[in-house]
Amino acid sequence: MKCIYCGCTESKVLDSRNSEEANSIRRRRECLNCGRRFTTYETVDMIPVLVIKNDGSRQSFDFNKLKSSISLVCKKRPITDDQISSITTEIEKKAQIMPSQEISSKKICELVMENLKSIDDIAYIRYTTIYKNFDNIEYLKDFINNI
Repeated sequence: MKCIYCGCTESKVLDSRNSEEANSIRRRRECLNCGRRFTTYETVDMIPVLVIKNDGSRQSFDFNKLKSSISLVCKKRPITDDQISSITTEIEKKAQIMPSQEISSKKICELVMENLKSIDDIAYIRYTTIYKNFDNIEYLKDFINNI
């Protein structure tokens, strides 16, 4: 680690502890050249997750895009922003533990529907009608009757 004061690459660690969010390690260091102290943070470098779209193309997983699509179907429903963030975070975590670092958009939609079904029926139906792309009202009626 390079000293921020003199640029020396030799330092010793005086103290290490987890950060408050527990996603990084805070290290207090002392430069062996100038003797000044500084703090560094060590984090895991995450490999980006790729989403496989229906047409076979791939794009990076976008937390905000997923959150906004869930927020859209939850508009004017008794669902808090914390619940929407929780759903999105849970899906992101599941995507990150995939062995191939890839997840299909179909799988993401299924995970969203699974979560919405347990929270709010109307938001679930809204999301499902978009995902399933119902062609006519009869398919939608059958779907609602089967819930």
